Amino acid sequence: MSVPALSVVVIGRNEGPRLERCLRSIQAMENPGGDVEILYVDSGSTDGSVALAASLGARVIPIHPTRPTAALGRNAGWKLAQAPIVLFLDGDTILHPAFVAQSLPEFRDPEVAIVWGHRREICARDSVYNRVLDLDWISPPGITEFCGGDALIRRDVLTRTGGYDENLIAGEEPEMCRRIRALGYKILHVDRPMTGHDLAMKSWKQYWKRASRTGYAYAEVSERFRSTALPFWEKEAHANRVRAVALLAILLGGVALSALFFSFWPLAAALAFLLLLVLRTAAKVGWKSKDPVTRFLYGAHSHVQQIPIFWGQLQYSKDRRAGAKRGLIEYKDTAS
Repeated sequence: MSVPALSVVVIGRNEGPRLERCLRSIQAMENPGGDVEILYVDSGSTDGSVALAASLGARVIPIHPTRPTAALGRNAGWKLAQAPIVLFLDGDTILHPAFVAQSLPEFRDPEVAIVWGHRREICARDSVYNRVLDLDWISPPGITEFCGGDALIRRDVLTRTGGYDENLIAGEEPEMCRRIRALGYKILHVDRPMTGHDLAMKSWKQYWKRASRTGYAYAEVSERFRSTALPFWEKEAHANRVRAVALLAILLGGVALSALFFSFWPLAAALAFLLLLVLRTAAKVGWKSKDPVTRFLYGAHSHVQQIPIFWGQLQYSKDRRAGAKRGLIEYKDTAS
């Protein structure tokens, strides 16, 4: 059997119809210049995902870890991949048909180790959460410090670095990219559509879990590299702590002063100040969206999320003191 031009590693757990949509989008992509192998890594699904993937021609790699992480799934996939370039996808994504064919030529530069494009929400208008988090995916093209979960990566670079850190429940891509950059490679974000994504987020509980997972990753990764020559995410973790404490102090201070003086004005002043912060952020993200309502909602999200992110950092500190390891923080409901 000839060596395929591309290996596609899809990870998933109980994605149901979303997984079928993902696998069919891979089958429908433009010819990348040779054969394509599809490897589906399943982390203990109970919804028939394994049989579904096999029926669509994917090589199924079932794993049953005691502490499932995305890193475990991705490593299980690329270590069995045959092609020199590996495309990583999450099971809740849809691959743009032209992305791979248009992006493979970027690897003619031997310093480019990773190529990734734009990920956008498929159902951005299904909920206010999808709507604002869709803008989180938008970032300027060019050389970047890290990529997201969807990306084209040289397999030999994965071999040199050992791939993803399986001990991390989140933040595994930035952590690996840090090691890849340390070897002198570049991570290239290209200005072309890559994947559609389905957050399927419809509740505050899901929003809180996802943001707290981010905070957990900030704390865990920044702590690991704090004393090294190349610290990572330390500034982000510190900035989150400062912002969250400041927001809580403003809000709770307004409530306390209103109660103390039997007046609504201290709370009104606090709320007015927070509104100004939201409006300022909304003005800064005009390049991400032309819709003023979406920008306003995104401005609110950028500040509100600081609190659950901070909570995630506190949860990591608690686990670290107790010597405990937390399992995967899942925010998404099983697909129907």
